[in-house]
Amino acid sequence: MAAAADAPANGKGSPLVMMIVGLLVLTILGGGGGWFLGTMITPKIKTATAVVKAAPQTPTGEKQATAAAEANGIVQLDPITTNLAYPSQNWIRLEIALMFKGPPDQQLAEAIHQDILAYVRTVSLQQIEGPRGFQYLRDDIQERVDLRSEGRVSKVMFRTFVIE
Repeated sequence: MAAAADAPANGKGSPLVMMIVGLLVLTILGGGGGWFLGTMITPKIKTATAVVKAAPQTPTGEKQATAAAEANGIVQLDPITTNLAYPSQNWIRLEIALMFKGPPDQQLAEAIHQDILAYVRTVSLQQIEGPRGFQYLRDDIQERVDLRSEGRVSKVMFRTFVIE
């Protein structure tokens, strides 16, 4: 009976102590790995913050979004709000952004804005009803932009599309 009582004392140790030591080692490894990755990523974050701080302040306070968009060659046009050709009591509001190939051109963007505005005034409600009508509108606007920009605009992005 005495030999059975001495058996656990001669073992490698208590399972509770081994579990605590294992958790402590894993915690130290996890903390060290997090610190290492943090020091690798931090300079990139500081560089991006410096770019945003150097960007000019927009009146609406969208400094970060504007800086990121202009860095990627994206120009957001002013909202287009006008009435439709038929029925004339219905209004349409579009917010469109243009993705340029290369540096953005504000004068070209303004000319495209005016061209889209003139086109939307000629559209009737029946032409843009449903998903197929919206796709036709998108295709027509993309075609007009391609013609006006002579290939300098790669993509037309619709941000909002509202008919009232």
